[in-house]
Amino acid sequence: MRTLDQARLPQPDLAEVEIGTVLQALADPVRLQIVRLLSRQGTAACGELDVPVKRSTVSHHLRTLRETGLLETHLKGNTRVSKVRREELDRRFPGLLASILDAAPAVPAAPPEEEPGGADGER
Repeated sequence: MRTLDQARLPQPDLAEVEIGTVLQALADPVRLQIVRLLSRQGTAACGELDVPVKRSTVSHHLRTLRETGLLETHLKGNTRVSKVRREELDRRFPGLLASILDAAPAVPAAPPEEEPGGADGER
């Protein structure tokens, strides 16, 4: 029978994780969306996350987030259940995760208006 420690997949000690590594992992829009979803849901398996990519890609992003130190993943039977290491991250990087998760998404810029006469400026 496995103990809780044996059922947890390997993850880095956050004391050894640099802030740039965390920021680089969260720079990917899908990974950021996964962290936002897990922050709201608490825990979820790969197939339970509503993101616009294939399940194999979600699995890859979950592994990247775990190896970066952002997620903790446990085995429950044949299922891998992940959650954000929120308390540990807040101790290591105070306010960082809250700032990133609470930030409003970027608003796309409006396309510039064309001048009369077309793109080359002829009238």
